[in-house]
Amino acid sequence: MDKKLGFGCMRLPMNEGKVDYDEFNKMIDYFMDHGFCYFDTAHGYLSGKSEVAIHDCLVSRYKREDYILTDKLTDTYFQTKEEIRPFFEEQLKICGVDYFDYYLMHAQDRDVYQHFMKCDAYQVVQELKDEGKIKHIGISFHDTADVLEMILNEHPEIEIVQIQFNYIDYYDSSVQSKKVYDVCRKYHKPILVMEPVKGGGLVRLPEKAKKVLDDIHPEEHPSYASYAIRFAASFDGVVEVLSGMSNLEQLQDNVRYMEDFKALDDEEMKAIDEVRKILKKNQGIPCTACRYCVDGCPMNISIPDLFSCYNAKKQFHDWNSSYYYDIYTKTNGKASDCIKCGACEMSCPQHLKIRDLLEEVSKTFE
Repeated sequence: MDKKLGFGCMRLPMNEGKVDYDEFNKMIDYFMDHGFCYFDTAHGYLSGKSEVAIHDCLVSRYKREDYILTDKLTDTYFQTKEEIRPFFEEQLKICGVDYFDYYLMHAQDRDVYQHFMKCDAYQVVQELKDEGKIKHIGISFHDTADVLEMILNEHPEIEIVQIQFNYIDYYDSSVQSKKVYDVCRKYHKPILVMEPVKGGGLVRLPEKAKKVLDDIHPEEHPSYASYAIRFAASFDGVVEVLSGMSNLEQLQDNVRYMEDFKALDDEEMKAIDEVRKILKKNQGIPCTACRYCVDGCPMNISIPDLFSCYNAKKQFHDWNSSYYYDIYTKTNGKASDCIKCGACEMSCPQHLKIRDLLEEVSKTFE
């Protein structure tokens, strides 16, 4: 993994609810042609469409040794130890490969980890590695630094850790990006970065923050995404920064500054600090739009989209946010339709108090 940009396959180009294969093929070809080869998926991404698209657009068109493929073991797909291996074999079959380069214990937090331990998941995955069906074992992580330290201490077989890491969450008390990063370094674990642009939030900046970045290189005008991704890639131990690219233009922009990667210099880091201060003053709901909360909602509320509308209105003063709120609630539930069942909060990696937040969203738009 000599190039630090990874292709995150949770946000792919879509057309009428289906993955746009023509666009995805073009993106993969451009990505590979420029020396990048790391792809990340999971069974639940795009309601199962991501793994299928990986097979149809990547695996069926490239030699197995030409790319690195990561998949994940997610707690919602197994209730017992005996269910893990069949699920894993199904993932191999869907993707059309004989092995995964990296296989991650998905979304580990204190509670999810206990489920994995109860089902001997780490033991099963180690057995799959011994059989050659997995090259490297890792975890993706969403919790506090002390929980990560506990897991790494109990499981030295973990070879790599995927963490949420971006400049707005770096000092955040709930996400604890810096503290979690420090634990990874303490245990000498290579780091995969997810959410480097915080679900697009670090692209949709307020005008004051944009000006800070625009003034650094006025003649070049690098994209706002470039500063966020380069920030994450500038840290020691970071081997891949995953970008969820949904069109060829986004991918080309990422490749432009990551093909010959240069870490942020002192002036750029100073500007990032200034942008962070601006955003912290205006911060709304820290949702990353992972969409784990959506599938289990009995009222069919598109929670991340409503939160995005709320943040746009509160943080970025987006005049269009009320319009988009109406779009997202035409065929789905409104924020006020929430019945307080709590299913969303159980699946939220950010541990947001979604029920309370939906009340705030309802007050704002309804």
